[in-house]
Amino acid sequence: MHVSPYLFFNGDCREAFEFYAELFGAKIEAIFPHAGSPSADQVSADFQDKIMHACMTIGDTQLMASDCPPEQFEKPQGMKVSLAIADPEEAERVFAGLSVRGDVQMPLQETFWAYRFGMVTDRFGAPWMINCGKPVMEGSD
Repeated sequence: MHVSPYLFFNGDCREAFEFYAELFGAKIEAIFPHAGSPSADQVSADFQDKIMHACMTIGDTQLMASDCPPEQFEKPQGMKVSLAIADPEEAERVFAGLSVRGDVQMPLQETFWAYRFGMVTDRFGAPWMINCGKPVMEGSD
């Protein structure tokens, strides 16, 4: 079994995925607009260039997404996409990138469980947690 987050964007999925690919050093595996697909006749002319499905590989996991029709779009709530990053400097770099024109809920900082931990909603509306964990201490369960 494998769990993959699936994000819905308000018309800027392509821009978000290109940004994430560069920031995370990730590979976009697929990015399909509605135009030319079997669903092309099911969306309006101004939605043809919007993304029907996108997938990228980040480390050994996948992040998937699409553009949501404007009348159906809802801001994500009750969840965040968690990125586990081993190096504190890399965690700081990624957090800084996601924070540009974003909304920081918790600044990146040291906690009792992490060298660095922070929460941010990026400029595309995607909510993230950045975690650079400390080794688990024996007897702490």
